[in-house]
Amino acid sequence: MIKITLKDKTIIEVEKGTTILEVAKKISEGLARMATCGKVNGEIKDLRYELNDDCNLNIETFESSIEGKKAYWHTTSHIMAQAVKRLFPNVKFAIGPSIDEGFYYDFDIEKPFTDEDKEKIEQEMKKIIKENIEIEKFSLPKKEALKLMEEQPYKQELIEELPEGEEISFYKQGDFTDLCAGPHLMTTGKVKAIKILSSSGAYWRGSEKNKMLQRIYAISFPKASQVEEHLQKLEEIKQRDHRKIGKDLDIFMTHPLVGSGLPMYLPNGATIRRILERYIQDKEISLGYNHVYTPSLANVDLYKTSGHWEHYKDDMFPVMKMENEEIVLRPMNCPHHMLVYKNKMHSYRDLPIRIGELAHDFRYEDSGSVCGLERVRQMCQNDAHLFVRPDQIKEEVGKVLKLIVEVYQKDFGFPASSFEYRLSLRDKNNKEKYIDNDKMWETAESGLREILTELEIPFYEAEGEAAFYGPKIDIQIKTALNHDVTIPTCQLDFALPERFELEYIGEDGEKHRPVVIHRAILGSSDRFISFLLEETKGFLPTWLSPTQVKILPITDNQHEYAYSLKENLLKEGIRVEVDDRNEKTGYKIREAQLQKIPYMLVVGPKEVEENLVAIRSREGGDMGTMEIDKFKEKILYEIKNKKK
Repeated sequence: MIKITLKDKTIIEVEKGTTILEVAKKISEGLARMATCGKVNGEIKDLRYELNDDCNLNIETFESSIEGKKAYWHTTSHIMAQAVKRLFPNVKFAIGPSIDEGFYYDFDIEKPFTDEDKEKIEQEMKKIIKENIEIEKFSLPKKEALKLMEEQPYKQELIEELPEGEEISFYKQGDFTDLCAGPHLMTTGKVKAIKILSSSGAYWRGSEKNKMLQRIYAISFPKASQVEEHLQKLEEIKQRDHRKIGKDLDIFMTHPLVGSGLPMYLPNGATIRRILERYIQDKEISLGYNHVYTPSLANVDLYKTSGHWEHYKDDMFPVMKMENEEIVLRPMNCPHHMLVYKNKMHSYRDLPIRIGELAHDFRYEDSGSVCGLERVRQMCQNDAHLFVRPDQIKEEVGKVLKLIVEVYQKDFGFPASSFEYRLSLRDKNNKEKYIDNDKMWETAESGLREILTELEIPFYEAEGEAAFYGPKIDIQIKTALNHDVTIPTCQLDFALPERFELEYIGEDGEKHRPVVIHRAILGSSDRFISFLLEETKGFLPTWLSPTQVKILPITDNQHEYAYSLKENLLKEGIRVEVDDRNEKTGYKIREAQLQKIPYMLVVGPKEVEENLVAIRSREGGDMGTMEIDKFKEKILYEIKNKKK
């Protein structure tokens, strides 16, 4: 007999060799019906897994954890592959993993799937589910595994990469067998509700050097109602997609002649970006930051000195050879700032020195991963580096965290409940990814941990999320679509000052090393704008809206008055346009609402005669008439105080 410690700390005894599913049945038949996989001493295992030693066991269901969902979705991906095989016998299979929300499978097929094809596949999947086919797991030696998959070149490629002597696992359901580590449900009938969502092209292994495959995305749930809920959620995501909003509101565009991951800001987008960048620079100046401009190019030796070349060169653009130099587009600007600091000797009295820049950086993202403004190849970073004495670290990190709260919660109004603080640490089992200095890492990690504790900021730790040169505090933001994103960060760095031999003269007259705090508040302007558009659905706060007021004259007789109002508002710095088209007023109002303009001023004969404006807001509709000076007072207050 062996002892099994369950999630609630209950201990049960079972015979050695009992499977996870059999343990679930001992607990309750209901749990056995819902079980999708198990977690044995923290490792995900198949329901068929035999328990041979004392262990901790969590039995996972679709509702209990993401691992439980992924086992369910992974099984459904095999059902989809089986359906495709039945309908397209010559298909070649690549991979079909579960993802955070559903699953996909990549197929090598002669032509892209049509909507009619996808409907047939979905119907065939439902047949396979109804057949309730038993799913069996088995293993083979490498040679036999290759023989079994002799008609599947992608599977053979994966098998060839596995170590010699390793037993390779497969799952079989009726007439379909797939190379897979699992876990999977016991039968196809355990899946209840499915929906194919979309299809697209996808390069084998994500590399454009490889063949283009056809990928089908789908979802499955235990209840049909959950499918409907998911489809509604996807529609909400579609409406919030910053690429759609960006197109609808003329914020940015892309063009293949310019290149992937290289968006161009249109006038509306340029206005948003200009205001954001001025806003954050003004905040930094008020806090004692000094701004610089540094080149977007640098000699490769700069990045060899900093360590970026060793740890980051695969994410950089190729080297350009020029006369006797090798030049590269910079991926980040911290090495430049190290040299700005080193330009002259500093006293301990000079510190902290805060160097900020809105810097253009370049990352070699593959074409499959670029996305609108969210993931680009050229970005504008709101970056800064604080050069501090060791005794100033706590105070300066505290100021950075306070600035983040002021920007995100006070000025942009994001709720405090949507923020989590993550202490991102080095992966101690994979040290080659990081600068090799154990003492530095221990000092920096314990330093940030102490700061967060002393400031009474709740946080959690995440191994493997540090930058290659040091640990960091990442502020994780829960978006309106329930995604976790990292935008602001604060990083502690003892390594770059050492590599660049930075110094200051201490109170004792001796030379000392400063410590560098890397921090980003808005992150990149591009990603922040994409985040903001999706959070607000494009309903930007008045202070940030490209057009804050649109004046709508009812007839040609009010044009002169409308343009005089425009001049009046422009003098106050209010961004205003006149819609003098020969269209009905209701049509103009609807157009302005679609453009998500905060205020519309409708002017007819009465407004001209009494020197008034009839105000409509995008949120509240008709607000009645008002004197123009009163309206100016209202909107200027809103802009100054960053009200919505």
